Amino acid sequence: MPPLMRPLSRGALLASALVVGALLVPRPTPSAIEGSAHDFSAVDPSQQICIFCHTTHRADTSVVDAPLWNHAVTNRTYQLYNSPTLDATVSQPSGASRLCLSCHDGTVAVDSYGGRAGVIFLGGRLAIGADELTNDHPVSFLYDDALAAADGELHRPSATPSGLGSTIDDDLLFNGRLECSSCHDVHNGASAEAIGEKLLVITQVGSQLCLTCHDK
Repeated sequence: MPPLMRPLSRGALLASALVVGALLVPRPTPSAIEGSAHDFSAVDPSQQICIFCHTTHRADTSVVDAPLWNHAVTNRTYQLYNSPTLDATVSQPSGASRLCLSCHDGTVAVDSYGGRAGVIFLGGRLAIGADELTNDHPVSFLYDDALAAADGELHRPSATPSGLGSTIDDDLLFNGRLECSSCHDVHNGASAEAIGEKLLVITQVGSQLCLTCHDK
């Protein structure tokens, strides 16, 4: 029998089956955070992405609402936004907002993770809390139907659609509170990736993001 017609051995058949199987198995697609503004893998020795905020072992469990936290947390006390038209009771940033400010106030290095002292600090427009929070949208306040009624120009969060599938309360608030992550998706999930605007979950085109909550 000519060499090209020779039957394959059992081992060769198994190897061929494994190759074909590997080609048929769906390959994992890159996560949305890869290549985004929050992909800092270039400065990690192992080129890891998640490790700047999260770790599977020896996590800081003292940080509230921070799963398996791995990044140093700011201890700064801020001057807060105030206005005669502000009806909400605004407190010091907490929860996810304080975690965001742990890079974005410029006092904690981006690469201060896993117990190491980092050297890369955000500055300029990226250091949102560097000039206090007196000129930024307030965060860490209770946004409920009572606040909407008192203000008169806010949509009721319990009943108003967010545009993301459910209500403002369900999709945008955290324990009923408005936080940085009510508008921003740090992981650049599907909604934010599709918009492509500063990791926002709702586009700013036509002021859609603002008008989701503000009744103007």
